[in-house]
Amino acid sequence: MSELGERGFFLAGTETKGERWIEVRAPWDQREVGRVALASEEQAWKAARLAAEASAAMTGLPSQKRSEMLHAVERAIEAEKESLAAVIIAEAGKPRKAALGEVDRAVLTFRTAAEEALRRAGEVMPLDWAPGSEGRWSMVRRFPRGPVLAITPFNFPLNLVAHKLAPAIAAGCPVVLKPAPQTPFTAIRLAELIYKAGEAVGWPRGALSVLHVDNELARKLVEKNEDIRQVSFTGSAKVGWELKRIAGKKSVLLELGGNAAMVVAGDWPDIAGAAKKTVRAATGYAGQSCISVQRVYVERPIFHRFIEAAVKEAEALRCGDPADEETDVGPLIRPSDAERVREWVREAEAGGAILLAGGGHRESVVAPVILTGTKPGMKVLDEEVFGPVMVVERFEDFEEVLAEVNRSQYGLQAGLFTRDAGRIFQAYERLEVGGLVVGDTPTWRMDPMPYGGVKASGMGREGIRYAMEEMTEPRLLVMAL
Repeated sequence: MSELGERGFFLAGTETKGERWIEVRAPWDQREVGRVALASEEQAWKAARLAAEASAAMTGLPSQKRSEMLHAVERAIEAEKESLAAVIIAEAGKPRKAALGEVDRAVLTFRTAAEEALRRAGEVMPLDWAPGSEGRWSMVRRFPRGPVLAITPFNFPLNLVAHKLAPAIAAGCPVVLKPAPQTPFTAIRLAELIYKAGEAVGWPRGALSVLHVDNELARKLVEKNEDIRQVSFTGSAKVGWELKRIAGKKSVLLELGGNAAMVVAGDWPDIAGAAKKTVRAATGYAGQSCISVQRVYVERPIFHRFIEAAVKEAEALRCGDPADEETDVGPLIRPSDAERVREWVREAEAGGAILLAGGGHRESVVAPVILTGTKPGMKVLDEEVFGPVMVVERFEDFEEVLAEVNRSQYGLQAGLFTRDAGRIFQAYERLEVGGLVVGDTPTWRMDPMPYGGVKASGMGREGIRYAMEEMTEPRLLVMAL
């Protein structure tokens, strides 16, 4: 419905007089999952206006009510685990094991937000630092910025939406949510659970809208709508930086792409284990993650053993139907994305790279690829593949390999397998990334941790408490008594 009604929230575009629709097809077999109508410009502006009108009530909602509501959402997601996973499998093509894992992560995201809603602290400081300022003190509290336009990608249609909505609820910000056109139904289902939980605490109607719009209208909202106070975007670097350019006075949070690097030092005791983790981190959800392992640098003495173990692991992975319990690697989101990945691999081979594993495919499914002998300028090395492709090269000098990791335009997360404390801190100080994971791959993420990147990978940090800081601003109270 296009007005506040049975669902309890403004779902723009589900009943329009026009004929513009988004048709959602399953990545695995291209069957129709469903369709949603694109919202009109009038509806989009109404969603923003409703959010602005809900701002005062959101700010005034007590912390314990926010926490109670977030815990209720947490419990609802847990109770709906199987049905939510089924929607993710259908519209995102995510293998069942990974879809169930994503639901578990969303539960943690809302649980953490419920706890953080009670921890919103301020600061009191004396101001009697100079003659004439006697008796003065100040208090600093953080207040919601106001309505947030949240734009989310297809690859984590539940948990990345949760990473926008949960901290916004905890911080007191209304949200206009634009989910990815490939995966709208998971977002709609989550919005239903949120509003049902909100009924018990008096959460203001209109504080959340789910808005299906095309890119042109989304761009217009960012550039021209004055009710929107912050843009929180997760997606490609190209789109994200363009949105920042046109956002004007709005606050902008960008979580963008990457081509994550993994460094494996010769002192690591479990080479086969490192290879297994690395391959899994490169191929999970068919590599469609911004922290999917793409570039792997292995110290020369263990290079061949690592390659042997990695190829063995890659060839053992089961590709196919995401609904199958045994599937490890499912389809890419669209057949065109699968073809692009295969084309990039062919280009690398034509330039002298050696294909060690993979290359087979079934329509949207690409068998895990391992390449070596790549060179700067190759897309598989320099760009974000967003597919199950892993480049493995050897290194001899640790300083040089850190420089090679930094050569990328991206800087989201990196991984390091070593037991050498000196190398750990050297990498921590030198690598131009938002996070370094030691003893595991850069694909590892715990949802409460600060998450974001530098360079082309974005600005600001997600992770519930850190997102709440992005969605709020400090306000000073000075008392002269």
